[in-house]
Amino acid sequence: MAQKLIFFDIDGTILPETGEPIPESTLEAIKLAKANGHLTLINSGRTMTAIPDLIKNLGFDGYLCGCGTHLYYHDEVLYSHTIPHELCVETVEFLRACNVPVFFEADEKLYIDGASKATTPDFEILEQFFHPQDLMELSAKEKMTYTFDKFLLMDNGETCDFEKALEFCKEHFDPIDRGRGFWEIIQKNHSKATAIQFFMEYFHVALEDCYAIGDSTNDLSMLKFVPNSIAMGNSDPRILPYCSYKTTDILDDGIYNALKHFKII
Repeated sequence: MAQKLIFFDIDGTILPETGEPIPESTLEAIKLAKANGHLTLINSGRTMTAIPDLIKNLGFDGYLCGCGTHLYYHDEVLYSHTIPHELCVETVEFLRACNVPVFFEADEKLYIDGASKATTPDFEILEQFFHPQDLMELSAKEKMTYTFDKFLLMDNGETCDFEKALEFCKEHFDPIDRGRGFWEIIQKNHSKATAIQFFMEYFHVALEDCYAIGDSTNDLSMLKFVPNSIAMGNSDPRILPYCSYKTTDILDDGIYNALKHFKII
């Protein structure tokens, strides 16, 4: 059997979003796929610093982070691309003026703008869980050089100028609507699909030997890109028209059943 590249989203795909542990069947499926000579790869919107240790400890062969902006094969960085410092500063100041909550994501750090008091319940949860650094508390030298790779933008209702903020993001970046007033803002010319293409070319693997498994709208680029696109049973219905196969829910052996269906295990 030709070597396969299997690309997994994290949240709602490997990691249940309801607080339960990763299913034992998922762990077994990943182990069997690796034993059969295939490469198992995380393809996530999360930057590397936000990927939890319980994911890193599962033995994945690589991590495609930040929607294609930092690509790792084991401990080697194969590709990295960040937003230029000047655009980062312009973005922070513009979004602050729009009074929108923003969560900035770099490969090794997470940031918030302490000069902005804008918030939402989602923003507060992210802040409590990840403990981001306040851009206002950076040293003078750090303020002259900091960058980030992507960010999360949240609509906090009548108190913000969200449409103005979103228009700015559309001009400079590629926004992804995650629903409930929650937007993921990624770099232009980067996505989960460009990350797959990079690994395909790097390992000289044909497109038909690539498999992508996801559950939400930020997975659409990779699900549209590969012919073997798999939706979790618990997926956002908006992704289903773009998937070639729908497996069972994450807690109902979804990963195991998907890999079994495609004879990867």
